[in-house]
Amino acid sequence: MKNLWDITGKVAVVIGGGGGIGGAIAKGFAFSGANVVITGRTQATLEETAGKIFEETGKRVTCMTADSTNVESVEVLCKAVVEQFGTVDILVNSQGFNKKFPAQDALEHLDEWDDMYATNVKSIMICCNVFGKVMIEKKYGKIINITSIRGAHALKGPGNIGYGSTKGAVDMLTKYLAGEWGRYNITVNAIGPIATWTPMMLKMGPPPEIIEKINNEFAEKVPMCRWAESDDNIGPALFLASDASGFVTGQIIYPDGGLHCIGG
Repeated sequence: MKNLWDITGKVAVVIGGGGGIGGAIAKGFAFSGANVVITGRTQATLEETAGKIFEETGKRVTCMTADSTNVESVEVLCKAVVEQFGTVDILVNSQGFNKKFPAQDALEHLDEWDDMYATNVKSIMICCNVFGKVMIEKKYGKIINITSIRGAHALKGPGNIGYGSTKGAVDMLTKYLAGEWGRYNITVNAIGPIATWTPMMLKMGPPPEIIEKINNEFAEKVPMCRWAESDDNIGPALFLASDASGFVTGQIIYPDGGLHCIGG
């Protein structure tokens, strides 16, 4: 019983580990004793996140750059991880971005649409397949995809048709992989946060002077009366990465303060 949540010594790869949610999950894994590799396209961003993780936990993580939309790049990454650590036990797909535009303007944003599908969906399929080969061979693995409540619940207002549809695709990708790979003792699950004030959100969001107003308005819609924080994803990720979730697969956990249960 006491070892159910133990991931000590496990090898965890966090794609998009330089971001807010990916970085928080990497921090939680490192603090819990895993050997953590964070990846992304920009070395400086990864090193900044690694520095923050060390400051908060005293644990070091390994930084490796890769383009998750490119098969060869992911294969090189996987090979490097296996050469350094011997295997891969846990894969977190936290890569993704949102480009907002109204539905009626979608044809004017086809490049952004394609970029979102490449990063938010195609890259997850690529990473699951490349790292999944290692897991299939040893008949063990934990895959965690980061989706969103917007994959299950649409919004009345404009802006999220591209992002929301990619996250709906991630939901089904997660379920199909769970269905096919359960025979190899691989669990495939997802975490679906609500809007979270990550660095990316702040960059694309409103100016600081009106963030508090938005916080208050959104919090009124959430049963737990607040926005999400990146660290809210650590507990669900630890559960899905550990043997505590050994018979849990094809599921989506929503660390959303209860918003999903009242209709999103």
